Amino acid sequence: MATLPQLIEDDMLRVDTVLAEFVVQTDAIAALLIDKGGFLIANHGEAGALDFTTIAALASGAFMANQTIAALVNEKDFNSTYQQGETFSLFVINVDENCLLVVIFKSQTGIGVVKYYAGNATIGLARQLALAAERAPGSGFDLSELNVANPQEFFRKK
Repeated sequence: MATLPQLIEDDMLRVDTVLAEFVVQTDAIAALLIDKGGFLIANHGEAGALDFTTIAALASGAFMANQTIAALVNEKDFNSTYQQGETFSLFVINVDENCLLVVIFKSQTGIGVVKYYAGNATIGLARQLALAAERAPGSGFDLSELNVANPQEFFRKK
């Protein structure tokens, strides 16, 4: 099973920078980096009354269901999903084999702007995750097997 690489403080700072730039470029409400198991890794933006933890879990499930649909229609995969609402919309795009980028934005923004900037954001996020994996090959972990009640165990200082 694919595992998330060990992320250190420098990794998290770079991830936050990428998410922050993306939110500014798209005027998104929030951008979340999640693993494909539905666990929230990082987020940037206004939470307000939004429950990012639950959104991460449900967005992952919806994305993975769409991957199954892709296989049923003889498509290799669908690399993104888009849910349009009256006020808010949700866009989920594949970052790498372990992670997804989830974007919550105002429906009036339009999906084209979000998709355009998501390309660079996913490249930046994937690059940082690859650097983390190269730093300590084989030392990743599966978040579903860990006690997420204490997330401080997941990260270590430089």
